[in-house]
Amino acid sequence: MKKIKLFALSALAVTCLATSSCTKDFEELNTNPNASEAATPASLLAPALHDVVTRNNNRALRLNNELMQVHATVLNNDEIHRYVVRPGESDYMWNNWYLQRTNFVDIYNSALLTQNKSYMAIGLILDVWVTSLITDMFGDVPYSEANKGRDGVLQPKFDKQEIIYKDLFAKLEEANALLAAEIAAAEAAGKFPTLPEAEASLDPLYNGNLPLWRKFGNSLYLRLLMRTSGRPEAGAAGKIREMVETNPGFYPIFSNNEESAILRYTSTLPLVSAFTNLRDYDFNGSHGLTEFFIDNLNEMEDPRLTRWATLFGSVYSGIPSGYAAGNIPERQSTYQVALKNEPLLGNIINYAEVQFILSEAALRGYITADPKTYYDQGVTAAITMWDLGVPAGYLEKEAVAWNEAGGFEDKLEQIMLQKYFTLFFTDFQQWYEFRRTGHPVLPIGPGVQNNGLMPSRFRYPVVVQSLNGANYNAAVAEMGGDDINTKVWWDID
Repeated sequence: MKKIKLFALSALAVTCLATSSCTKDFEELNTNPNASEAATPASLLAPALHDVVTRNNNRALRLNNELMQVHATVLNNDEIHRYVVRPGESDYMWNNWYLQRTNFVDIYNSALLTQNKSYMAIGLILDVWVTSLITDMFGDVPYSEANKGRDGVLQPKFDKQEIIYKDLFAKLEEANALLAAEIAAAEAAGKFPTLPEAEASLDPLYNGNLPLWRKFGNSLYLRLLMRTSGRPEAGAAGKIREMVETNPGFYPIFSNNEESAILRYTSTLPLVSAFTNLRDYDFNGSHGLTEFFIDNLNEMEDPRLTRWATLFGSVYSGIPSGYAAGNIPERQSTYQVALKNEPLLGNIINYAEVQFILSEAALRGYITADPKTYYDQGVTAAITMWDLGVPAGYLEKEAVAWNEAGGFEDKLEQIMLQKYFTLFFTDFQQWYEFRRTGHPVLPIGPGVQNNGLMPSRFRYPVVVQSLNGANYNAAVAEMGGDDINTKVWWDID
């Protein structure tokens, strides 16, 4: 892969371009006279995609995995596991997600100029992906006027999450139609539908395979439809039914593990893991895996334990999350150091997750199917994705077997517990799904603050208040406060 020079913006510059006010001379002062005015879509793809995935991993380790009791810190001054989330935690995600959204939008706009439908679709899919991360983290955010600093829009308005999601769905529809046309044209000409060879080599996700990009977009569509399914006005149930039952040929989705959207890390630049340069202590020395995480895997006799956790003596053992201040437990099982360079930690969305989405859709009556079928397929795929065999009789084990006699919440708990492990190190998806469903049920430790309530969002970055104050104030008034307990639009529980 060719090395590509990227124009890096400071955190303040990102905030200016995406969400706030700056001087009118900013663009002129930051123009590189030796650079092309517009980068090609192919040259933008790998660096932007890698940047988002690695930074998502970084914050999964720091934030999501503590909130969701994958691990708990053994440093008493880090209180994420006690639901203490300081405003400064927001800056990292806000700045970097908006920066790379600019690149994804540029992929689309550059492709639009030449009517390159393949890259138009790829740009749309990745724009939707990173925008969903932003709005699911914060709620109402700059969208329709965001990422337009070069056009002089330096104080963008905040759009309602409902409106944002409506447009995200429209973009995924457009991407699917564009790729359908490109694939049909290639097949009519007797060719495999792929990007040109030179461009395919710059695609680190699918090596130019357009049918797989199409499946990625539609699988992402299912994730976001399910996220909004509690809101009747979103029309999610009907759309899921159309995609899965009425018109599945037009909405292909992942059909096996190999089709999953995983940016597989390598041991050499540029596609290295977020953790490759960390000291072992920085990766697994300041926290221990929790009782919730370890005990569930132990009870299920899940073979992924051997890939994820170290032994504590001769057993796998976790520590409590949310312990009282000053009562630091002895660290026991920790992350395997090999995970620092694990290719599968580059997961964006995988086949097993899609199976659990379909299982939930069947449970809720959105599609006519047996939720057990999708559940069993999801459990199997989640294990085999890690190149592990499913033990004999595993799906009949009491801790794993589908509980046909259980009530709705019991069955939803089963689905979401398995989905929780499937989303291991997948940005903030465990937390987003917990906020949506309340599952899997997490124990509340004695040191947990915020009245024992899981945070519902992160606060807006402080810099946004000063650089885009009027629009910030309007957004806060619309949402009902800039607080970690303020519910976003789709969060109705």
